[in-house]
Amino acid sequence: MDLIQEEWLSQLEADTNAVILDVRTPDEYETGIIPGAINIDIYKGQGFVYQIDQQDKTKNYYVYCHAGVRSAKACAIMQEMGFENTNNLIGGIAQWKGKVIVP
Repeated sequence: MDLIQEEWLSQLEADTNAVILDVRTPDEYETGIIPGAINIDIYKGQGFVYQIDQQDKTKNYYVYCHAGVRSAKACAIMQEMGFENTNNLIGGIAQWKGKVIVP
């Protein structure tokens, strides 16, 4: 589901079963992340699919990238793999107004 920042954040804050997923490259990840995010680089192709397949499909995923395009693709791939609840951050971290930390 594509969500604007306010919806994405309010759902995340209320979700006790949430995982924040950053699908940017490791170099991008190192420049700053939404607190608590794990990094699985969508550009890894089959490696991305393999790493995603290791994740818990019962969790709710809040996915972001730089601008929202890669994360939308990641959500689509995850849904094809059987993940039921994926939430894409429209605009990505580039438009994020919330807290950002350096991992």
